[in-house]
Amino acid sequence: GHVNESLLFSMGADASDNPKTAQEVALEFSDEERKEIRTMKGMPKLYDKLADSIAPSTFGHQEVKRGILLMLLSGVHKTTSEGIRLRGDINVCIVGDPSTAKSQFLKFVHAFLPERCVYTS
Repeated sequence: GHVNESLLFSMGADASDNPKTAQEVALEFSDEERKEIRTMKGMPKLYDKLADSIAPSTFGHQEVKRGILLMLLSGVHKTTSEGIRLRGDINVCIVGDPSTAKSQFLKFVHAFLPERCVYTS
């Protein structure tokens, strides 16, 4: 099955100081988008397919792709009982030999989610 990339990554795109609740995000989806999410939920090997959707033109590097996927979709903003606000953002640092697609991964994420990515090379 096909995973709609723009739908997938729009779910975690708001990096503001007042993150939306899951219910608020769900209300923003159209009926067609909700149907696609339900279809994705039942896909076999969904995690692998989602990871493969990260920089699809770059062969291999599955662990890096999984790390980027988890960075984009994970992390929960929290407020402690003392009122301290914790961002919950996950950061990824990719280090490797020259010509191992590090910049391609960053360019890929920055191209469709510039508000969640700082491009440095």
